[in-house]
Amino acid sequence: MNPAPESFQVNVSYSKSGARVLGLVGPLTIRTLFDFQAISRQESDKSVIIDISGCPYMDSAGLGSVISVFTTCQSSNRGFALFGLTDRIRTLLKVTHVDGLLPNFETLDEADEVVSKFSK
Repeated sequence: MNPAPESFQVNVSYSKSGARVLGLVGPLTIRTLFDFQAISRQESDKSVIIDISGCPYMDSAGLGSVISVFTTCQSSNRGFALFGLTDRIRTLLKVTHVDGLLPNFETLDEADEVVSKFSK
């Protein structure tokens, strides 16, 4: 008997500055990251803000996919930010030593203020 697949979705919206806001709902894991990757690669001219408040946990593969979005944004001079980190994900970033690498904020407005400097 196979376990039930994890429920995961990415809700796309736009911030005041025009950045794409990717709202994660459900765990970002090796089983669910393919939808996230496909959506994150769309509209490659916009800054990206990831709302993690609806993501209860992520594994190393999920974290790797978030880092991939970050590095792609950096290489194309687009803004990137995370917001809404849960304690569990904040701990994951700390343990993996990427907490200082990935810009993260408490609110969408704070994240948008930073990425708006990159908007074209």
